[in-house]
Amino acid sequence: MSETFISAGRFRGRVVVVTGAAGGIGGAIVARAAGEEATLVASDRKPDGENVVAAVLGNRNPQWSYVDADLGDEDGSARLVEHALDRFGRIDVLINNAGGGIIRDFLEHTGESRKETVDRNLWTVVNCCTAALPSMRESGYGRIVNVGADSVRNGLFQHAMYNAAKGGVHALTTGLAREFARDGITVNTVAPTGTTTPYVLSRPPDAVERFAKNEALIPMGRFASTAEVASAVLYLASEEASFITGQVVSVNGGSTML
Repeated sequence: MSETFISAGRFRGRVVVVTGAAGGIGGAIVARAAGEEATLVASDRKPDGENVVAAVLGNRNPQWSYVDADLGDEDGSARLVEHALDRFGRIDVLINNAGGGIIRDFLEHTGESRKETVDRNLWTVVNCCTAALPSMRESGYGRIVNVGADSVRNGLFQHAMYNAAKGGVHALTTGLAREFARDGITVNTVAPTGTTTPYVLSRPPDAVERFAKNEALIPMGRFASTAEVASAVLYLASEEASFITGQVVSVNGGSTML
């Protein structure tokens, strides 16, 4: 996304935690947050995740730190939050972007693949919120933005198990938003349609047909860019969105409406 869309200094003085930071959408979120002067704590499970984040940040050189953690595990999410608090003293923004679907026909899932799908996409969010909310409540300020999925709303091909997990994220959003509304904390979800991540751009042979079916549902005739998704995430994470909470905002080219 053009730098003209970046509000310089919008996150100056704010500590922003981004999970799944070494992925396509996560990288776009990190790059934009850095461009808006956030102090960043990035987390991912990829073996080379820290190097990937460093490459994304390039010469922006924000104050940042990295935590390698399995956030589907309570200890991993607690360690991420403790690191942020120990290093920077507080958490202003939590962006729950970690996830990743095992996309297949429902009856082809195994017990292991069902559990992994829920662990990656729902428990990561539950665990990170559980760990971060006490400090946000104590400070009287917080922005939580979850990355959900537009497929929850349109029943996308082969997405039943993934939708079960992401649908839990959407539901958690509304419950937390109401519970913490008087604590200065907003909770929202951005639900992207298909997005041109590096995986999608690689056109894996076993997914090309699925991508074509998904794209055919989008009136604009294309997938979202990672920058378009990041733009919505960072708006909801900002002080500008102070009266928006409990919402699922789709970035979907019209794939679902209203």
